[in-house]
Amino acid sequence: MFTASELLDINQLLIPENKIVIITHYNPDGDAIGSSLGLKHYLKAKGLDAEVVVPNDFPKFLKWMPEAKKITIADYKRKKAWEIIDAADVIFILDFNASHRAGNLVGPWIERAEGVKILIDHHQQPENFDFVYSDTTIPATSQMVCHFIDAMDDRELVNKDISECLYTGIMTDTGGFRFRSTSAATHHIIADLIEKGADPAMISASTWDTNTVSRLHLLSLILSRIEIVKDGKVAILYLKRDELKEFGFEKGDTEGFVNYGLSVLGTRMSAFFMEDLYEDFIKISFRSKDDVDVNQFSRKYFNGGGHINAAGGKYFKNIYETIEDFKEKIKEENF
Repeated sequence: MFTASELLDINQLLIPENKIVIITHYNPDGDAIGSSLGLKHYLKAKGLDAEVVVPNDFPKFLKWMPEAKKITIADYKRKKAWEIIDAADVIFILDFNASHRAGNLVGPWIERAEGVKILIDHHQQPENFDFVYSDTTIPATSQMVCHFIDAMDDRELVNKDISECLYTGIMTDTGGFRFRSTSAATHHIIADLIEKGADPAMISASTWDTNTVSRLHLLSLILSRIEIVKDGKVAILYLKRDELKEFGFEKGDTEGFVNYGLSVLGTRMSAFFMEDLYEDFIKISFRSKDDVDVNQFSRKYFNGGGHINAAGGKYFKNIYETIEDFKEKIKEENF
């Protein structure tokens, strides 16, 4: 958490006269959108206006959240997004650890902007900003926003809108509270958010019970050819570009697919490989159990990183070569 002195300094910045923007990473997920909107609604409850800017569009199943449709998407409104960031006195950087994680457009804007930069994030190796709250042991940035609100002595301001957004962020980034990093503190916070107005049944249905036929076709395809290697410890799933096009892929359709590999009895690691729809690289998602560190594995071999049990990467060969290289690399790993 920020020090007491830092909290005082931040509190002095949170005044109506200052323009505030909240930015999250490229390809925003549930925690990115949940934490950003949760912080926005908290600042609103303090009598402050804040804009949320995201580098590119986010999945439809997250757009039910309060004021999600007011988010400025830089890919679609480049001039407006830059003007918001450039004019900001305070810039909250949520759910990513370095400017380049905001993409080739928004990342440089963050670096050029003169506003005070405040990082709240749970990924490893954060860059230096004016204020940094970084904790890799916390499962979701949305939980960190809860801790920040508590540290600001503003728990009484938490309302239904704040609760719904932060609950969604925690729920999605913990895989429905299944991941190892989910702690007793997480569950205490979830209980408090429910008391403040979050409806678990509504949130779960709005976020997860939104399958399209295209998503189910794609899921059926990857499950029909799942490959188990390394003596049953590693699952491999993949999708090709022509398959995405054939079934009418939309952003968010493959969310959570990588987790199916871990559901196979005996597996300790799952890898999901997908050809990017427009560019010549392979997008990779890794998930693992226990002490299998996919963060270091991804950093070492696949131009990525993340958390111990959840990471991503990029690779610049075709999908079959990528999978073969992956099989060779895991032979060197002792798990």
